[in-house]
Amino acid sequence: MELKNSQTFKNLAKSYAGECQAHVRYKFIEYGARQQGYKTLAEMIDNLVYNEFNHARMFYTFIQQASDETIDNIDISAGYPFKEKWDLVENLRLAAEDEGMEENVIYPEYRKIAEKEGFTEIAKLYDDIIQVESCHRKLLTDLYNQLSEGTLYKKQTKVKWKCADCGYEAVGYEPWDECPLCKAKRGSVMLHLE
Repeated sequence: MELKNSQTFKNLAKSYAGECQAHVRYKFIEYGARQQGYKTLAEMIDNLVYNEFNHARMFYTFIQQASDETIDNIDISAGYPFKEKWDLVENLRLAAEDEGMEENVIYPEYRKIAEKEGFTEIAKLYDDIIQVESCHRKLLTDLYNQLSEGTLYKKQTKVKWKCADCGYEAVGYEPWDECPLCKAKRGSVMLHLE
């Protein structure tokens, strides 16, 4: 079967569109984190933004390889989430939920179709991206839980806190409000994730 005439081709286009949208939605979350002074949290989300960009790039690469000619349009119909508002904590929960949908529902189905249609390399791509989406879901869930429970900067046991700006370290239940060395705000303290 020729890729351009397959359901896998349409699924690649849907996946590309979904990853592009996730890229932008996560930029909104990253922006919100920075606005609220959570510098290291914003940097973690920015890393996810880059991951989503690369997922989109990989899907786009397969789409472009489907034809030597310019592909003017791929007519697709798909639903995409538009749930997030301007609430950092809730947006982390919703983003984790969206990653779970890709991990457990959408991409496994697309992987199965690619395999059935004989596109084993594309099926492998979906397998690999499913693994990453699982990591994204776990990270976003952990960040949501810690922010909503007030444990992002407050731990039950003493931990080593490190300033991401200058490297200053101290052990305690909570980090400093302002780094004693470089005067960076608390949001520059590296986070402890589960």
